[in-house]
Amino acid sequence: MNCPGCGAPLRVAEQDDSLRCEYCRSVYTPPQNEEGVRMLGQSSPLACPVCAVPLQQAALAGTRLLACSNCQGILVSMNDFVALLGQLRSAHPASGAPQPPADPKALDRRLNCPQCHRPMDTHFYDGPGNIVIDDCSRCFLNWLDKGELMRVVRAPDRVYADETYGR
Repeated sequence: MNCPGCGAPLRVAEQDDSLRCEYCRSVYTPPQNEEGVRMLGQSSPLACPVCAVPLQQAALAGTRLLACSNCQGILVSMNDFVALLGQLRSAHPASGAPQPPADPKALDRRLNCPQCHRPMDTHFYDGPGNIVIDDCSRCFLNWLDKGELMRVVRAPDRVYADETYGR
């Protein structure tokens, strides 16, 4: 991706959701997609497990991840996934509307990990959101299809107060 100001190549800024021009010092912040992901325009050596196109460096709420420009799925480390969920849930209130259950047929899908190329584990996500998630416990990576992350973020969370206090 080139600088809109001078045409020089832009570089991904470390720990930022933007790109910087080393020549004219301009900062370019790519637009967000409907889930808030900013595609940073640099290819990764890893390929999308669904489309087989190169994954792109991307950022969401200050967290670096890889995203597919074609199917809009995201690949995120398990550690970053937990932190990202916490950050996004604090910024996006949960909707009180119940969500439909995940489609059990989604469990039949087989994806290979973009990093080690072994089959990923496909299972129901243990948290809220009623989604089927694909993960690689060897590489410590999660694959989320388009819409799944925000479905988890906006899902009502379990209320523990009644159980904690015996009510």
